[in-house]
Amino acid sequence: MAGLAESGSNPDVELLYDINGLAKDAPHWFDRVMEFVGEYGLLFAIVLLVLWCWWSVRRRGGEDAASSVAALVWAPLAAGVAVLVNVPIRGFVERPRPFKTHDGLEVLVAGKDDFSFVSDHATLCMAMAAALFVANRKFGLAAIVLALFGGFIRVYMGVHYPTDVIGGFALGTAVALLLSPVAMALLTPLTRAVERSPRVGWLVRARGRGDAVGRGAVIPGARKESTEAGERDLAA
Repeated sequence: MAGLAESGSNPDVELLYDINGLAKDAPHWFDRVMEFVGEYGLLFAIVLLVLWCWWSVRRRGGEDAASSVAALVWAPLAAGVAVLVNVPIRGFVERPRPFKTHDGLEVLVAGKDDFSFVSDHATLCMAMAAALFVANRKFGLAAIVLALFGGFIRVYMGVHYPTDVIGGFALGTAVALLLSPVAMALLTPLTRAVERSPRVGWLVRARGRGDAVGRGAVIPGARKESTEAGERDLAA
């Protein structure tokens, strides 16, 4: 399986040369930007989206705050699990990096000596993006767009075949979605326990959010009505 894409007539190889050829025609500074974005920038951006979504969830509060935070905690965990699953896959396929078997590629990052299939970057980004989509569709869609762009950049950089990236997308999505029910069953009780803690409860719900319903009355709005009734009695 090491020679999975060694034929020059293979569409995978042809697409590799087409996308990587853009790097040859681009200015040097643009390639350096793409190198940084492909190696670190997009992954960091997706992490920021997860943190932004967490901040929004804890500020909003509500009865579903604990389960929402649990879903967000699963995002980085899903990425880690997906990369671990990829370790035996890489060892089984043993696909060399494209620049080791094909000449004329513009390689933007040197020192990539490990196997090519499946792309760790694509796996990490899509696993987090898919898990974030489960937690929040708006933030998740933005993360998925970033992950797709990141996969394109990995081919642009000459360090992966297109199918390496597609395989990473598939692996990351499968791990994030298939293991999500198990993860939620384990993480939700934990985040609920954290929510009840007077010291670290702010990690799940901002102070003062939803406290009126939780402590003041069984029916939402009853506390407000009783207060207004008391004011009317005092006024009388």
